[in-house]
Amino acid sequence: MDRIFNLVRNQLIEVIEWTDDSRDTLSFRWPDEDKEIKNGAQLIVRESQQVQFVAAGQFADLFNPGKHMLTTENIPVLSTILGWKYGFQSPFKCDVYYLNTRLFTGNKWGTSNPVMMRDQDFGVVRLRAFGTYDFRIVDAPKFLKEVAGTDQNFRLDEFNDTMRSRIVSVFTEALAKAHVPALDIAQRYSELGDALLPIINPVIQDKYGLEISSFILENVSVPPEVEQAIDKRASMSVIGNLNDYVKYQMGVAMGEGGEAGAAAAMPAQMAMGFGMAQEMMKSMQQPAAAQTPVTGAGASPATTVASAAIDVLTPEQVAQALGVSVEDVMASIEAGDLKARKIGNAWRIAKSALEEFLRG
Repeated sequence: MDRIFNLVRNQLIEVIEWTDDSRDTLSFRWPDEDKEIKNGAQLIVRESQQVQFVAAGQFADLFNPGKHMLTTENIPVLSTILGWKYGFQSPFKCDVYYLNTRLFTGNKWGTSNPVMMRDQDFGVVRLRAFGTYDFRIVDAPKFLKEVAGTDQNFRLDEFNDTMRSRIVSVFTEALAKAHVPALDIAQRYSELGDALLPIINPVIQDKYGLEISSFILENVSVPPEVEQAIDKRASMSVIGNLNDYVKYQMGVAMGEGGEAGAAAAMPAQMAMGFGMAQEMMKSMQQPAAAQTPVTGAGASPATTVASAAIDVLTPEQVAQALGVSVEDVMASIEAGDLKARKIGNAWRIAKSALEEFLRG
């Protein structure tokens, strides 16, 4: 008789507890080895743990840290599911899930493909983003239903594979709602992560029973063409005053000397040449505005020729004004960039044509 009693007692579960020594387990289905739980059995839930009972495919009672005796009073939902109106005395079977509610830190996320986003500076732009996030389980039934399922031992590596694409999807929607310009994202990584939390968390908690306590952007990259546009804008900001920049370039070129100095000074010389040409055009316009030209029957041939000479330049005069070679001027004429007219064997450039060429 004692042997039968001991055999029956060994088939009953009297103490339920689980100690996590892996540090990466999110949920663990307690192995009952097809045994039944004894009426009055002890359930031990440690700090950073929750226990969810599941009976007949339904979520039953949830237990927080502490030592609990399993009686009808302590498991009202389970009692209802199993049909115990007036209490129970017999053993019962039930799935017991332990959930780790501690904070899991340093989980990596990233976009495997560029994310399309509408930007106020560049229109539609493609972004890649990478970073880390910290999370904890706050809704055990929802987490078991939507993420872990009936997995015997659901670990962090499985979670990362499952959630990475979901986190990226939520991040994309949150970034679109935040309307943050692409130029500002790289300057405000930490601020942007904090700003996205109130947008991301309600979705994550409602869908998966999780709470993200920290969401960090480590890098946001844009396509090469957008990077070039950003670099050009930054270069323009750094140069600032163009006249000061030209003077600085000339000073550097004069200090270097030799062929390298001449090559380095060429942009400055060209800029100065354009400036001199523009000043010359202004000075040529002033006499014309100050006096009324004598034309018609009363005009002398000398006056007419002088007026024409003011309005027409030779390639040599243009080259001297611009600080370039005559060959450069002729190349611009032949390319059609600088309009000129050939009279006999000589080329003549109208002042208006030179002004148009200088204006680009």
